[in-house]
Amino acid sequence: MRVIVVGGGVVGTMHAWQAVERGHQVVQIEREAEARGASLRNFGQIWVSGRAGGEELDTALRARELWERIGAEVPGVGFRAIGSLTPVRTAREYAVAEAALARPDAAARGFELLDAQQARTVNPALRGAFEAALWCERDAAVEPRTAQLHLRQALTTRAAGRYTFLPGREVREVTGPGAVRDDHGDVHRGDAVVLATGAWLSGLVRELAPDLPVRRVRLQMMQTAPLGEALTTSVADADSFRYYPAYRSAALDELNAAQAQAATAAAHRMQLLMVQRHDGALTIGDTHAYEHPFAFDTLEDPYEHLTEVVESFLGRPLPKIRHRWAGVYAQCTDTSRVVHRQQVADGVWLVTGPGGRGMTCAPAIAETTANELGW
Repeated sequence: MRVIVVGGGVVGTMHAWQAVERGHQVVQIEREAEARGASLRNFGQIWVSGRAGGEELDTALRARELWERIGAEVPGVGFRAIGSLTPVRTAREYAVAEAALARPDAAARGFELLDAQQARTVNPALRGAFEAALWCERDAAVEPRTAQLHLRQALTTRAAGRYTFLPGREVREVTGPGAVRDDHGDVHRGDAVVLATGAWLSGLVRELAPDLPVRRVRLQMMQTAPLGEALTTSVADADSFRYYPAYRSAALDELNAAQAQAATAAAHRMQLLMVQRHDGALTIGDTHAYEHPFAFDTLEDPYEHLTEVVESFLGRPLPKIRHRWAGVYAQCTDTSRVVHRQQVADGVWLVTGPGGRGMTCAPAIAETTANELGW
């Protein structure tokens, strides 16, 4: 079988990986010289902890298993089974953590509620003030800015001529069953075409699926100079409870009703997520904006808020900020759906809309596509 994958981000690359692993020939087409969208502009977190139960959690856990396997085969992916800590400071935050621990799927997530000293034993860099922390053993991390590069290198080496990457080409037209034309005038024919174009939902995608139930979400993030010590886990703050379905409970309703977010955090729908890169730098975010058109500039208030929260957990000044950026990802308007998968033409499928779950779930999303298409 010959598979054409359109999109060089993590979802597209994992579809290419699945096809090659199953013995097929793959051509992967990317409109940029390198993927530049959400796959690179994220935390690199394999985030099991906050996922909704059922299909979403099953997908995240399966993806976590696949990431670990791929990371062993491709060390440059940077897979690290580091887990996560969410420190809590108030009785209401603690109650939300307790409610999460009471979930029937808490063991599958690796949830455990630690006191402050136990949390600092797990992550000694957390020297600030907090009362306890929710530990999720199943959370992990990869290196988002280099993972796709190393995966493609591995595909090129291992696939014995069955994998081709074509950068700098935008697919403009479906020319027939399993066939697309790019902006160089070349037609690429296969048994299946997968459009994994991320948040690029205009052009050909809009033409093929004009009523796509997917929206775009903008976020702001930043990265520091090296911390100078190990941050041995990912870290979230209790505001993250407000944004992830795993924490929905009467205790969360009480938190939302009685403990307001800081004004800046509420205005920008903020939570703290933080993970350390291989070079020691910290990737920190994030905000959420849904109203189009998105602003072209970044705002400083959210960065100041994140800095304050991080420093309060670390008990020390944050290293110098070296990078700030905004990113956009695609999210199903029905946020309970893991991904939008749709046949949009004969032999052509669109796979988009995982939202903030793209890096977490991509391997399992691609595996499901391969299984459903009979690769």
